[in-house]
Amino acid sequence: MTRHITTLELPALQGATIGFDKLFDELDRQFANSKSNGYPPYNLAEINENEWMISVAVAGFSQEDLDVTIDRNVLTIEGSAPSGDDSVNYLHKGIAGRSFRRQFTLADYVYVKDASLDRGILNVHLEREVPEELQPKNIKINTTHSGSIEDRS
Repeated sequence: MTRHITTLELPALQGATIGFDKLFDELDRQFANSKSNGYPPYNLAEINENEWMISVAVAGFSQEDLDVTIDRNVLTIEGSAPSGDDSVNYLHKGIAGRSFRRQFTLADYVYVKDASLDRGILNVHLEREVPEELQPKNIKINTTHSGSIEDRS
């Protein structure tokens, strides 16, 4: 029995489509994130319907080793491997200290409110702020005086 392995080649598929650039960029980003083997681990918590917190475990990283950026709707959290102490002879080194890059695609109108580093956890607070002109509005229903339209002429 012959087994055929099918692979999805994104660049070839991308060349055959027009107008789906953002979709392919997102797929590339998700595949890149899946290659990170879950490092560093993170939590995503919903505070309320318009606020979220991403918490990334960054033990051993200082504030100077971390970079949080947002470009369009993509939040990128990067860590540069902290320089280790070469004079230490580790018998076991279980605290990872390798460089990483995590990306999160944010919905429209979701912004980074702030970021803080506390006890080895980087917390990124996100908030949705829909512009006033795009928020739902109640329309006041006016009452008219009794009488028909013809009576007003």
